[in-house]
Amino acid sequence: MRWRLLRWILFRFDPESVHRVAHRLLRLVPPWLARWRRPRPDPRLRVRCLGLDFEGPIGLAAGFDKGDLSVAALLGMGFSHLEIGTITPRPQPGNDRPRIFRIPEHRALINRMGFNNEGAAACASRLAALDPRARSGLIGVNVGKNKATPNDRALDDYLACIEALHRDADYLVVNISSPNTPGLRQLQEREALDRLLRGCVARLAALAPGKALVVKLSPDLSDEALDEAVDVAIAAGVSAISATNTTLSRAGVEGHPRAGEAGGLSGAPLTARSTEVIRRVAVRAAGRIPVIGSGGVMSAEDAWAKLRAGASLVQVYTGFIYGGPGFPSQLNAGLVKLMERDGFRSIEEAIGADLKG
Repeated sequence: MRWRLLRWILFRFDPESVHRVAHRLLRLVPPWLARWRRPRPDPRLRVRCLGLDFEGPIGLAAGFDKGDLSVAALLGMGFSHLEIGTITPRPQPGNDRPRIFRIPEHRALINRMGFNNEGAAACASRLAALDPRARSGLIGVNVGKNKATPNDRALDDYLACIEALHRDADYLVVNISSPNTPGLRQLQEREALDRLLRGCVARLAALAPGKALVVKLSPDLSDEALDEAVDVAIAAGVSAISATNTTLSRAGVEGHPRAGEAGGLSGAPLTARSTEVIRRVAVRAAGRIPVIGSGGVMSAEDAWAKLRAGASLVQVYTGFIYGGPGFPSQLNAGLVKLMERDGFRSIEEAIGADLKG
């Protein structure tokens, strides 16, 4: 009830201004305090993925922390991991404001942020200086290309990010699926995708053997294009596929005054489509690499559906905006109940359960 009241107040103000103030407050939380207060997930929620041990499957998706590194407080809320980013080689301001819009009636957001960040060097410096006590969970870094970089030079940008950020990231994510950088999604096409991923995999393997590289795909790909992207990614040697990014579709919010805003839609309207994509990716991957699921996780039931559809990890963003600081703990507690209800001894037993038999 307290969060609902606070959310009602916060939603009276500009979303990006609230976001900025929130980060300032989060950075004031001492790492030792965040670590001490951090709720520990049930041991049955542990997941081994990407060669790493996750205390639970629930993480914070890229987009919330764009290199500010409010890491201690965010992980202290109970996330097993979080992704920083998207980070580009050079600083860029992103798109013009306003660029994020709430649709409370549908528990949704539309954003066209445009990879606003202070650049790879600044993020790398902050990661290197991070208090070890702040790292109570795992940290991935999501990387992209600068808006001004043409697609035929995109690989250079991704390699620059990998070189700058690999040392202090637990894993890296190649973002080629944001709808807010013109032409970026064209990098999901076969030839461009193959060249990009092979280059990134080779560079990371040379710099940090064994460190995971993930590729994040769009929910707007056709079934055939999605299958092709999975095949190319596996052949290129990526460690996992992240599904999905935000969508250009306005299904579920038609007729709303904000529906005409440019940008990617996230939240409850994306729930069913993202789970469908996760299932298709998991079937196509056939156990060769894991799937990280995101998109419209607004409840423990949503996360559970994605795990059963084949996701090894589940990330949230819009659900966290609507659910507040207690959201990750609520999801973890809910997953334990659902796991017990359905007769599983651990969360890993439930991964892909709907694909079996």
